[in-house]
Amino acid sequence: MKLSFTRDPAAFAERVWPFLEAHIECNILATVLAGALDGRFGERSPLFAYGLDESGGVALAALRTPGWFMLASPMDAGMADALVAGWLEQDPDLPGVNAVPAAARAIAAAWAERTGGVTRCRMSEAMHSLTAVTDPPRPARGRLRAAVPDELPLLMRWLGDFEHEAGVSGGMSEELVAARVERGEYLLWEDGEPVSLVGTNRPVAGVVRIGPVYTPPEHRGRGYASSAVAEASRRALAAGAHSCMLFTDLSNPTSNKIYADVGYRRFGDWEEHEFLERRG
Repeated sequence: MKLSFTRDPAAFAERVWPFLEAHIECNILATVLAGALDGRFGERSPLFAYGLDESGGVALAALRTPGWFMLASPMDAGMADALVAGWLEQDPDLPGVNAVPAAARAIAAAWAERTGGVTRCRMSEAMHSLTAVTDPPRPARGRLRAAVPDELPLLMRWLGDFEHEAGVSGGMSEELVAARVERGEYLLWEDGEPVSLVGTNRPVAGVVRIGPVYTPPEHRGRGYASSAVAEASRRALAAGAHSCMLFTDLSNPTSNKIYADVGYRRFGDWEEHEFLERRG
């Protein structure tokens, strides 16, 4: 396998875009890449890597935006070891990886072997997709609307609370959140006041990824998230997407149930592995 590394999103996209489009598990990589192509990350451009097989076809893809963990496509253990060996030359402070379980575990094992460090799986998630929306069994009062720039402080507070509760790596800068507001990618369910947040992402190969989804504790148990996700998904399908997808924390049975109630079906799993301090 031939590995290549670059910080040029256009060069990476030229090689890997069809590969990412063909694998729904790579949707999150594709949406980050699309953002990089638009210059969303400025000087904080991700590091990209791809591997070609003997026939010149793409065998793997990976990227990392500073402040976040690596995102990687499915791959076998041999590919993972080669990727980690080359990656550490470019990015020795790699803090972790997100991928389907087999790839995430293989990359974590390769990192531990090469650095003498230890790793831990700090989140296990399920991936779900939907092609038709089912109305929530108990529709919530209120309506879904786009967030507006004046609500940026509220969004930053809720996104910070979401990241803290979910144990998500990285963090959203105010600049990036403001840009997503301008593009209409943050939606609020309003019942007299904003009570729940739903993020949406641009379609990739006809798939729209929904998330994050966050309802403050004082507003939970009233069906707001279910109704918000159902309406956001319905709008995405009406705009031309053939399906929507989202991630749920496997340790949270509530979220897994409410999304199933509106039509989401689990099709795969996803893991986040943290790379801890190296020994010695």
